Amino acid sequence: MKITNKHGLPKAFVDYATADRYSKGNADISVTSLIDSPRVRLLKDRHSNDLESDAADMIWPLLGTAVHNILEQSTSTGNVVKEERLFMEVQGWTLSGAIDHQEIVDNVVHITDYKVTSVWSVIFGKEEWELQQNVYAHMIRKVKGMEVGSISICAILRDWNRRDAAFKPDYPQSPVVTVRLNLWAHERAEAYISERISAHQSAQMDHDLNENLPDCTDAERWAKEDSWAVKKPGAKRAIKVLWSHQEAINYVATLPAKHEIEHRKGEYTRCANYCAVSEFCNQWAMDQVSSAVDGEN
Repeated sequence: MKITNKHGLPKAFVDYATADRYSKGNADISVTSLIDSPRVRLLKDRHSNDLESDAADMIWPLLGTAVHNILEQSTSTGNVVKEERLFMEVQGWTLSGAIDHQEIVDNVVHITDYKVTSVWSVIFGKEEWELQQNVYAHMIRKVKGMEVGSISICAILRDWNRRDAAFKPDYPQSPVVTVRLNLWAHERAEAYISERISAHQSAQMDHDLNENLPDCTDAERWAKEDSWAVKKPGAKRAIKVLWSHQEAINYVATLPAKHEIEHRKGEYTRCANYCAVSEFCNQWAMDQVSSAVDGEN
């Protein structure tokens, strides 16, 4: 990956961005890649030398690394295992995953993963947290032969606001929050891992033989549906957002004063803003062409 410094950050930031700290070890796939899109993984492999990132984009990963380093140095009480990487064979592939923190109580493991994230991730939840931690839990059962009692995220909220905490009842009350996740049964976790390994293996084979790539799903692209916002004339904020034009028309008909309806076109949020390989993705390119044609009609 090429690292740029468009904003003139100090050299220390560039050095951090340049250093490759991630390794899946001697494995075919990591847990992070397992739960992600096969297309994204294959495009990252294909364009590893073409990818470009700016040092400024690494600020949040830098903060996350700093938090991990500090917490690793803490003096633990009880039976605690930190930053352990496990390997597991699944359908001929080696899966690897690094678990931040395991506390063992009466031979039962309680997993905690540290995440530097946003308040909204805690308020609305993130599906990938549950997926990732349940894969880790299954690896502990299979590799270490131990039961797992709980899986949690220790969320460090980079955008936490004390005033919002005081006046909003659903707002996190501390800048550090423990989020308890749903722990799956052994059979569910095993079936999920098997399905994901099969999907990645099938995609890998088709890519190697035919240079094909499977499409990302709407879920993998963080798809947002079209919506219709009902607003007072000239207002920026909507008084209500509905998911069909007819619903919006019906709602406006119940209002005593005149209101307008604004169509907000859906989008693939990840593709547009967060995917590292979108510039190399023909699925995303076709979507953009289609959107441009729709805009002309």
